[in-house]
Amino acid sequence: MPSLTHDSAATEVGPDAVLACVGLRMDFGTRVALHDIDLVARRGEIVGVVGPDGAGKTTLLRILAGVLVPTGGKAVVLGRDLRGEAEALKADVGYLSQRFSLYDDLTVAENMAFFADLHHVPEAMQQARGARLFAASRLDPFRSRLAQHLSGGMRQKLGLICALIHSPRLLLLDEPTTGVDPVSRREFWQLLLEMADDGTTMLIATPYMDEAERCHRVALLDAGRLVAFGSPTALLAAMSHTVIEIATSQPSLARATLSEAADIRSVEMYGDRIHATVDAAPDLPAMKSRLAAAGVADATLGVVQPTLEDVYIDLTGGAP
Repeated sequence: MPSLTHDSAATEVGPDAVLACVGLRMDFGTRVALHDIDLVARRGEIVGVVGPDGAGKTTLLRILAGVLVPTGGKAVVLGRDLRGEAEALKADVGYLSQRFSLYDDLTVAENMAFFADLHHVPEAMQQARGARLFAASRLDPFRSRLAQHLSGGMRQKLGLICALIHSPRLLLLDEPTTGVDPVSRREFWQLLLEMADDGTTMLIATPYMDEAERCHRVALLDAGRLVAFGSPTALLAAMSHTVIEIATSQPSLARATLSEAADIRSVEMYGDRIHATVDAAPDLPAMKSRLAAAGVADATLGVVQPTLEDVYIDLTGGAP
């Protein structure tokens, strides 16, 4: 695996750090789910945690939510060590799991009131916070609708505002937009960005690279290891290899042809385009000739700026 790529100041713990993981490790029997994770999130910062299934995203969030006790290292939230003080932090942490449970036979307003009562939010505060959250999420017209009659995107937004009703200082979100339509996903992120502007710190597990690019910093996980951590700009700038984009009417043949070339690090499909990563300065005419000899006569090639997905593949050898 290539050497780690970290923002030089990414894991420095300062007075504005809301959470800090130091050498965090989690074992499930003989399987190591997390390997010595160092991670910091600061006030008002959105940190994206990216990786495929099995990378350790959910395990990390469950530790920080106090659901799991790590087998090694330390996790500190708002100055408290989670190993012995997780219960005391419940008022300051919100957690939206992959299977966040709404009550289908309750209305939108009743669901919010239930979670507010669960967190002992006084009635007056419930009204004030609820009004603001309903307006920000655009759920105000649907207060009396049963949760079972909400769309997928509306259910996710309701789950989010239920997790926010007690005004947590840290919000943990586990793939909150999976299966949500594009319009609802955009509205969901607009709400998150507004919360960050108000000072809420967030750790968001996501499989979507376009969402990772919206985050202030990104942690790339692979098989429980932190392979890179930094701002999207810093991670992209650290990419030391060249990405070539190929457009052709025969993408499968082109991909198979380029995959056999020893001088090409990786070849991945991006919709109807192909991204090929190379070590040295690319010889585009030679690559075009190679494709033509294989029967791909209409290929157009050009050097493009790498994406976060390119960075991830370059570091790990696999797509997130």
